[in-house]
Amino acid sequence: MLKGDRVRLRRIERSDLPGFVAWLNDPEVRRHLALVYPMSQVQEDAWFEEQLKAEPAAQPFAIEAQRERGGDGEWVLLGAIGLHLVDWRNRWAELGIFLGDKSRWGKGLGTEATRLLVRFAFDTLNLNRVFLRVYADNARAIRCYEKVGFKPEGRLRQDRFQEGRYVDTVIMGLLREEYSAGA
Repeated sequence: MLKGDRVRLRRIERSDLPGFVAWLNDPEVRRHLALVYPMSQVQEDAWFEEQLKAEPAAQPFAIEAQRERGGDGEWVLLGAIGLHLVDWRNRWAELGIFLGDKSRWGKGLGTEATRLLVRFAFDTLNLNRVFLRVYADNARAIRCYEKVGFKPEGRLRQDRFQEGRYVDTVIMGLLREEYSAGA
């Protein structure tokens, strides 16, 4: 488990899947993800089984935060985060994240989760570069990544067709030396 001040990352459990399915069937949540179609429980179960076969570094984490009100110490599921396409020879990986609990959007929890995973990537996995793809119209996510230290590296013009128009994809990256300098 990876722990921050307000967020913790733990391995995904089968019991998390119904929450993921509900979130991924919400068009507002899915809007900035690479998913186009709604998700069934069967599809999510199959995805989970595939994740169990992946190497440990590429297995995703559940994002949890303490319940907002009441201070009972109970941790609640917010979404998922992970490293994909880990390239051990070149020491890089792609980061992916989604927060499904819309009531917790805009509160810095995604930023903290991203920082935790980046620290894990550099300090534990000894990667040299972490990159991600973000749609150019996702200003909230771009601000989050910039706070963590990611820098724009390129743009794939009109890369995604969404809601009747084409949207650019921005490639952002963070190098170990930049992470170390900002730590």
